[in-house]
Amino acid sequence: MEPTAVTQERGPRRRLSPEDRRQEIIAATIDTVAALGYRAATFAKIAERSGLSSTRLISYHFAGRDELMQATVAQVYGQLRSQVDDQVAAASGPRAQLAAYIRAVVGFVAEHRVAMQALASVFVGFRDEMGASRTYDSDADDSAIGAVEQILRRGQDDGSFRAFDPFVLGSLVQRSVDGLPFLLETRPGLDLCAYAEELVEAFDLATRRSAAGR
Repeated sequence: MEPTAVTQERGPRRRLSPEDRRQEIIAATIDTVAALGYRAATFAKIAERSGLSSTRLISYHFAGRDELMQATVAQVYGQLRSQVDDQVAAASGPRAQLAAYIRAVVGFVAEHRVAMQALASVFVGFRDEMGASRTYDSDADDSAIGAVEQILRRGQDDGSFRAFDPFVLGSLVQRSVDGLPFLLETRPGLDLCAYAEELVEAFDLATRRSAAGR
């Protein structure tokens, strides 16, 4: 049975379902990592910021800090993928789908700045600890590039796009949106709508067939 959290001021907290408790802890983890950084986001700090009286409630649901961070990254990426997939599916044709992909990712970053700031801190902190060859959710990174690559290949197949290496250009698209949370650390006032439109225009020009049809 899950331990009951107690506060001196309010008494026992309302008992949550296991899934609701996991979501509460993940939300507190995002808030803590964004505010304090990956290395400082201990179970004690996360419990403090979520109002839990003990770290036992966290360790009941997550075997360790690494598992908690993995779950946090997976949840944010899952929400991102859902938003991107919906908007790409609603677009007609590869050119519109590429533009929808870029706008969807940038839009998600704009709407979830704290979560994306936390992920950026996790990625940098974990890489520093484990080495550049390891990162959280590298499969998600490969999947994201693959999704863009598929759009580009469809555009080449139907004649919408010129000849180029879909993996190389897909990687460029993905890195342009992946780096946005880091860019916002130094340019917090950046106009993200304008940023998205500049990327859409740049990659439209980069993929467009020439007048000669090549």
